[in-house]
Amino acid sequence: MNDTKKDLIYLLACAANGLPADAAKVSAMDTDSLYALAKSQSLRAAVYFPLKQAGAADERFVQAYNKSVRKIIILDSERKAISAELEARGIWHMPLKGAILKELYPSMGMREMADNDIIYDPTRQDEVREIMLSRGYKAQSVGESHQDVYLKPPVLNFEMHTSLFEYGPEQKLYTYYEDVRRLMKPDEDSSFGFHLSDEDFYIYMTAHEYKHYNEGGTGIRSLLDCYIFMKEKEHSLDLGYVSEQLEQLGIADFEQARLRLAKKLFSSQETADMTDTEAEMLEVYLDNGTYGTAQKAAENKMKKYLESSETGSKSGFLLKRLFPDTDFMKHHYPILQKHIILLPAVHVWRWIRGVKKNRKKLGAEVKALKEHDNKKL
Repeated sequence: MNDTKKDLIYLLACAANGLPADAAKVSAMDTDSLYALAKSQSLRAAVYFPLKQAGAADERFVQAYNKSVRKIIILDSERKAISAELEARGIWHMPLKGAILKELYPSMGMREMADNDIIYDPTRQDEVREIMLSRGYKAQSVGESHQDVYLKPPVLNFEMHTSLFEYGPEQKLYTYYEDVRRLMKPDEDSSFGFHLSDEDFYIYMTAHEYKHYNEGGTGIRSLLDCYIFMKEKEHSLDLGYVSEQLEQLGIADFEQARLRLAKKLFSSQETADMTDTEAEMLEVYLDNGTYGTAQKAAENKMKKYLESSETGSKSGFLLKRLFPDTDFMKHHYPILQKHIILLPAVHVWRWIRGVKKNRKKLGAEVKALKEHDNKKL
């Protein structure tokens, strides 16, 4: 792990615990490299606080923090307005992830936000689209996955979820959360607004992180989220229930490894004494940016195929990507449930759409295939 990564972790430990950074240590940091890494991890606003205390927050970090505060104010205001419209129409809804987590951070603006996520009644998708369009949003994608994406320049980005996980590789996660209503608790001041218990929120944030970690990767901000949440809530959680649900989801080992690592990194300003396994895990968080990369996703997809396939052939991987199983196709293209005869045509439409909309992902998979061939030589 290079010095810049160590510096970032040190500053995050300071920020998470409200501790002053050592001015001499900060003055020796390469702030250009630090800024670049913090930006890639959506953590510029977090490290702004200890840098400011040490008198070393240059204009770039100041601007990042101010932008984070402004965006949070705008997103919060807009989320309340959208929730009011959903409430007026009797559409159940619940905010997710960062919109809740940011409130646990020591200072406003410390957790940067790219968007807001809301899950809503999937049977009311047309009405939600109508609401969002009437508010000036552009529908970037609706009905193409488990989340509808709406954008309104310059900063508003809402992901409106019809489910928490998509039908596919992580089937246990999809099945567990398919009936998410069973976990939702009514808000006190709302007839159609809901929230998760602290236990279920932690289980969901862990499941969501696990999905990203095993696909395209996820950034160290996820570890900081874990540390901040457990620092605030661990003493009051029903850990027996949490453990049971994590076992059911098959992610208990991941949760324990991630929690141990988060505590080692951020509970002290001293450099963490990590095992080789923990160091490798940390590098995954540090090397793939906030939301992971298409290349990492392609590599992991190839790895999973090789682990599950008897032959591990390139042609087998290509066939699986070109022709997913029938259950997958029926789920993602409901017309096939009544008209399976259309399967060949839907396959062709899927390929054309994939070339048009997912060129980066396809390019990454081609690269992963080439690297696999090179390793075999």
